[in-house]
Amino acid sequence: MEKMDKSIESKGYISLTFEFHKEKRQWVGTCQELGTSTFNRSFPEANKRLDELVILHLNTLERTGERERFFKENNIIIYPVKPKIETIKIPPVKRENTYIRPSVHRLPIAEPSMC
Repeated sequence: MEKMDKSIESKGYISLTFEFHKEKRQWVGTCQELGTSTFNRSFPEANKRLDELVILHLNTLERTGERERFFKENNIIIYPVKPKIETIKIPPVKRENTYIRPSVHRLPIAEPSMC
């Protein structure tokens, strides 16, 4: 069995809050903690795009050395082990027709394929 790279293993996980709502014919998705947002006609595509944008945002924070400062300013906690989705507290919905879900990400994040 191959050993895992301890530096990657020790980076941990973060839990982010994804919020989706419909505006006319578009689904708008926003990561509450990062402020990253996107839209699409279908919910699955908006969800996929938001996940990709969050990965790009997290990679940029890592590359520029801004992750620690940004996480501290935005109260983003790094967990040493992956939190279980069912244990993550979801904030109350502030408006009608809104869907909120937790999104767990491992640090560091691999670049998404743009193919």
